[in-house]
Amino acid sequence: MSSQQFAVFLQRLEERHLADLRFSEVTRALRALSSAYVERRETALAGHKALDGAGKRAAFAMYYGPIHFLLVQHIVRELGAAPDRGTVVDLGCGTGVAGAAVATAATPLKVLGIDTHPWTLDEARFTYRAFGLTSDVRRGDASRTRFPADTSFIVAAFVVNELKEADRAMLLGQLQATKTRVLIVEPISNRISPWWPEWVAALGGRADEWKVRVDSPPLVKRLARAAGLRPEVLTARSLLVSG
Repeated sequence: MSSQQFAVFLQRLEERHLADLRFSEVTRALRALSSAYVERRETALAGHKALDGAGKRAAFAMYYGPIHFLLVQHIVRELGAAPDRGTVVDLGCGTGVAGAAVATAATPLKVLGIDTHPWTLDEARFTYRAFGLTSDVRRGDASRTRFPADTSFIVAAFVVNELKEADRAMLLGQLQATKTRVLIVEPISNRISPWWPEWVAALGGRADEWKVRVDSPPLVKRLARAAGLRPEVLTARSLLVSG
């Protein structure tokens, strides 16, 4: 993927979300969104309440979208995990940035985004289109997804921690049964992902913790400065399963 593609994505992202919102409205929503994820996590995740309102949705897309793209892109590159064929399945795709980061890491591939929230599905379509990817987006549960026959890579970024325990167990069983390469990316916090050791033991593969210093795009820097956030260093844990 060229830096030009990422720049175009950022420009279109800003135009898309600031067409009907003031920048100050987005930064105010970003502060509320960040606080909700940290202080009222269970309430925020219940029924997609974290994404209530246009301001929070714009903040989620404009701030977390670019930094999660850069983080997943870095992990894939460092692990030498870029697929070169088939379909990338983006489980719990959100705005589609993880699937886009994987699908553009080598030869651009087809991507299938799966999520339960109607707004994120529309946002994922926008993201995949902005990166010039052939894509399909479907409403569905990450734990009950049937993978296409040509699936070559499954990425689940920041979604497993949001599943209910029974759904998480169901997804684990599905991933144990697949012969496809799988990349799971989660927050580094043990409080958020206490199930992590169990998954590493059950799936095997390579587990890593990341502390990545990035040069955030100007859009992200502006939002961070206004909202009092610090995106210069990104942290995550990952599990790469060969399949």
